Parts: sequence; C-alpha cells; structure tokens
Amino acid sequence: MHVVTRTHTAAAAVGAAVVIAVTGSAGSAETLVERGAYLVNTIAACGNCHTPRDAAGKPIANMTLAGGFEFDEGPIGHVVVPNITPDPKTGIGKWTEADIASALRNGKRPDGTVIGPPMPIRFYRLLSDRDAAAIAAYLRSLKPIYHEVGRTQFKNPLPPPWGPPVTHVDEPPQEDRIVYGGYLAGPVGHCAGCHTPLVAGGPDMRRAYAGGREIPDFGSPGAETVSRNITPEPEDGIGKWSDNDIKRTITTCVRPDGTPLSRTMACSWYAKVTPDDLDAIVGYLRSLKPLKTAADRE
Repeated sequence: MHVVTRTHTAAAAVGAAVVIAVTGSAGSAETLVERGAYLVNTIAACGNCHTPRDAAGKPIANMTLAGGFEFDEGPIGHVVVPNITPDPKTGIGKWTEADIASALRNGKRPDGTVIGPPMPIRFYRLLSDRDAAAIAAYLRSLKPIYHEVGRTQFKNPLPPPWGPPVTHVDEPPQEDRIVYGGYLAGPVGHCAGCHTPLVAGGPDMRRAYAGGREIPDFGSPGAETVSRNITPEPEDGIGKWSDNDIKRTITTCVRPDGTPLSRTMACSWYAKVTPDDLDAIVGYLRSLKPLKTAADRE
C-alpha cells in the first residue's frame, strides 16, 4: 500500500477516488455500497463500538451505529461513542461522502476538529481510496436514527493532526493472500489497535500483535480485559493452533481449549467474514514474527 500526499485538497481527492472506484474498480461487479456494507458489518466491525449497549453489555436492537455506547479507558478517559447514522441533527447526515472518507483517513471532522482515540485513525489512514469511499457511501445509505449522545471526556489534550492529508492509497492486491490479509487485519480490522501494548503516544508497533494491552471488557460493563498475543509464537501466541482453530476462534470467541474470549473481540461481526478473507487473515498472522508476551502480562 502506498500513501501519497499532494497539494490538492483531500476532499477533492476523495471525490475523484469515488468516481474512479465506481467507473474503474478492480473488475468487480460489487457496488460501492455493497463493499461498504461488507466492510462495516464484518471486518471493520464498526457496530462493536458505535452501537449502544444495554446494562448486560449486549448491543441494542434497532440502534445499530446510533452511538451512545460509553466506557472508561485508562489512557483516554470516559469515552462516548458518536452516532454515525445519517441523521442530520445527531449523526453525520450533513456530511458528504467526501467528508466521511476524509474523516476516516485524516481524523478531522468537516468543521476542522480532530477526531480523538479510540477511533483507529492511524490504521484507517491506510484504507484504500475505494474502501474509504465504499464505507462513506454505505454510511450515507443507512436509515437515519435520531439519537443525541454526549461527548468523550478526554484525560489529556487531543493529539495534533494525525499527519498530512491522505490523498491516495492504492488498492491492495487480493491475489497476494498475505498482503491482502495484512490489509484486512491492519487498516480495515485494526487488530493491532487492541493486540499491541501501549507506549507513550500510541501502540508500540515494534511489538505489534504481541498483546498485553489493557482494554475495557465490552461484555462485562466496568470490567477490563487484557488483549492476547496473536503472533505465531508457539507458547505465548497462536503458533500451535491450526488454521481452523484460528478461524473458529475469530468467528465464535471460543479458543481451542474451550475457554471464551472477552466480547470486546467482535466475533458477532467476524462471523460474517467470507472464507477467502478469513484464509487471508490467517495467512497474514502466520507470516508475523513470533514474539513473546511481555513478562508482566504472562
């Protein structure tokens, strides 16, 4: 994947990307909205955060992506997830598709304010032009849900802009299973966002996928869990798991030994990932450098 910054505006570039995606995509009959629906509702698992939950931690029916889910995350503060349905008053209904795609990759709202964590902007910056446009088109196609929500209370000032405007990211080659699996697990699924320990300033990408990050347990409100090592290290990671073990765990939240995963893991969404995409993700995880889990997390 290749990120290019140019002098023209990000909004104009994204608008052009939409046209290219519709008229000259990678030879697929899949429409932008169909592609966006697949990404949002499976690998990206946007509803895992953007859908409000009841007192038992279960997503509330008929409120998909309407925001209002609240949780505390130590380094961030008290998080209130926004409404991303196209309601014009409480959601993103006044945003254009170019606004949405730019917000995803540049971490800025149309009014210029910075989008803070836990939104995984550092990963979304590598979304391809077509996929950013597809997600935007799908979100604009949804039924608006009026749901006024609060605002996140950050412990620290928001970061400066996430970087120069992203104006072009190449479409990943789907025929290369490991590269495409890395794209799905990285920019789209942002798995490293949870499965990587934190250092000052964000994830310690030198130890990407080695686990050890304390995160809220979405299935047990108020509780925390610790992300697991998903590198192919045989003792601390998933090196002894078969491909089917990995795929079953991703899609069911049950490890090979029968123990359950925290429902922060978005298995209800991952259960709908296509077999080919699951194979690509497994191939990528197998290709990672095996890393031991940090001693204080064993």
